Amino acid sequence: MPPPYTPPISMNTEPSVICRVCQQLIYIKGREHQRVVKCANCQEATPIKAPPAGKKYIRCPCNALLTCKVSSVRISCPRVNCKRIINLAAPPMLPPAATIPSMARSQFRVTCGHCNEIFVFHTTSHLARCPHCRRISSVGPNFARTRATIFAVIGFIFLAAGVGVTVGTLDLARDSGGIYVVWIGAFVAGILNLIRSCYYCTMTVSSIEGEP
Repeated sequence: MPPPYTPPISMNTEPSVICRVCQQLIYIKGREHQRVVKCANCQEATPIKAPPAGKKYIRCPCNALLTCKVSSVRISCPRVNCKRIINLAAPPMLPPAATIPSMARSQFRVTCGHCNEIFVFHTTSHLARCPHCRRISSVGPNFARTRATIFAVIGFIFLAAGVGVTVGTLDLARDSGGIYVVWIGAFVAGILNLIRSCYYCTMTVSSIEGEP
C-alpha cells in the first residue's frame, strides 16, 4: 500500500530580517519603508535601512537602539532604567589643507648692500642674490650673525677636541702613525668652520625697507 498523502509544508516567502538582539526572525512585510522594525520576541529595534544622512546607529548595552549624529562622541541612553553615558570613538580628523605660512607668502622690498638697488625678496631670514648686480648678501643682519656664531662654536669645538686628542695621544702617536690623521682631521675641520664663520661675519647686509 502506498503511504498516505501528506500535503507539502508551505514555505513562508515573506521578507524578513534577523533580530540583532535575540536572533529571532522578524517579518517586515508592509514595513519595508521603515528604517527600523521592532522584534515581537524581545521588543527591541533592529535597523533594516541605513540611518539618515549625518546620523549613525548605536546599540546601548541595555540593547536599546539609539540614533545620534556621526560627529557625536558621547550620548546618553534615554531609557529610564538605564540612563547610561556611552563614550564613542572620536571621528577621524581630516588633515588640514596645506597652508603656506604668512611669512613665506609675504614679499619685502630690499635695498641691496652692494649696489643700493631695490629688489623684492620673499623672506627675511635668508641669503639673497641681487637681480641687478648678481651679488649675494644677507637680507637683514640676523641670518649672517646666526650662521657666523654657529660656525664659530663648531670650529672652536673641533680645535679644542684636536688639542685634547693631541695631548692625550702624544705618546701613542710615536708607535701608531694613524693617530696623526685624527689630529689633522680635527684641526682642519675646526679651521674650515672658523673660515666659514669669518665669511658670514664679513658678509654684506642688505636692508629691508621700513625697518629701522
